[in-house]
Amino acid sequence: MKTNIYIDGFNLYFGCVKDTPYKWLDVAKMCRLLLPKDNIQRIKYFTAKVKPRPNDLSQPIRQATFWRPLRTIPNLEIVEGSFLSHEVMMPRSPIGSGYVRVVKTEEKGSDVNLATHLLLDGFRNEYELAVIVSNDSDLLLPIQVVTEQFGKPVGLLNPQKDPSIKLIPHVMFVKNIRSNVLKNSLFPAVISDKNGQFSKPADW
Repeated sequence: MKTNIYIDGFNLYFGCVKDTPYKWLDVAKMCRLLLPKDNIQRIKYFTAKVKPRPNDLSQPIRQATFWRPLRTIPNLEIVEGSFLSHEVMMPRSPIGSGYVRVVKTEEKGSDVNLATHLLLDGFRNEYELAVIVSNDSDLLLPIQVVTEQFGKPVGLLNPQKDPSIKLIPHVMFVKNIRSNVLKNSLFPAVISDKNGQFSKPADW
């Protein structure tokens, strides 16, 4: 089937990549392994640029390091949302009392962007099958529109331990992204792009 892939980048990372040796992940290879019979047309990767935090100043550098090999995948498009940081008053833990001022960082736009692209591409008949890499139950309504109004099937590649019970009844299939798939879906240690060769970070 002519298939489009819609990846929730943060859901994928925090669901099955963080704190693993699989950060050098070729998401196109991962999708091919999980969907061997489908003709993958486009991959859309939804994410946002992170900002340095006082306790982790190198976070944007690590993210840029991961985006660079992603940009070498011919049929992949990175769709960016944004991060918003603001100060809020939050209650202390039960052992304390009163409130404390904290900086709260929220990722905005990725889930809305994913839902919008999923719906627009379906309306334009750009796929026969849509596959979502996420386990976010907030995607239930757009999935229902695609399946019930457009008559197109939706599959789920689940990066987390258990698939959402809200999504399961509305998708054609669920495949969990297991560690053996991640292990076999890594980029080569050395890659080339228009700016030259670059290597997998030594600690990845």
